Amino acid sequence: MEKDGKISSGEESLRIITEMIDKTKVNIVQSSFHLLFWGWLIFACSVSEILIYRFTHFASPWYVWFFVIPGVFISVIYGFQKGRKASVHTYAEMLYAYTWIGFLFATIVLFIIHSHNIESIGKYILMLAGIPTFIGGFVLRFRPLIYGGISFWMFALIAHFGTPVVAALSIPAAMLTGYLIPGYMLKWKNRDDRI
Repeated sequence: MEKDGKISSGEESLRIITEMIDKTKVNIVQSSFHLLFWGWLIFACSVSEILIYRFTHFASPWYVWFFVIPGVFISVIYGFQKGRKASVHTYAEMLYAYTWIGFLFATIVLFIIHSHNIESIGKYILMLAGIPTFIGGFVLRFRPLIYGGISFWMFALIAHFGTPVVAALSIPAAMLTGYLIPGYMLKWKNRDDRI
């Protein structure tokens, strides 16, 4: 009897430990979706702006950035729908989500404050984007995302000190290193973990 009690309490302890570990996990599928979605959207907008500026006489090539507005709605709707399907929300998920929500509000405030000089706002967005990316890497326990956050800060410096061409190219380069590469690695990690 005592042996059965030890087995039960051992199994119970293992179950409790497993539940505690699960409570600190973040939905990796949702995280990789947002990284890839925003990585490709910002990459496409930045490259489009460069091409429009370089090869046309259009006076305001920055208009391509208006595609970000529906992107915000798509991202919020996706996150809301996935969040409603989850039966439990962990502390790590809440921290991760609110870090990105903070980034969104900081970006909106930056656009309002800096609206008189919209052409040079990219380096500030890169600087801000490094924060939730860096923190997200720690929350997810995923080093490529930590390095992605650091790459945002490096490209913000390059955009600040570089020529206008270098500054423009720093945004798509930052999307590759900060969102797309870590996003695909996270997606592949999730797929490998499920196999």
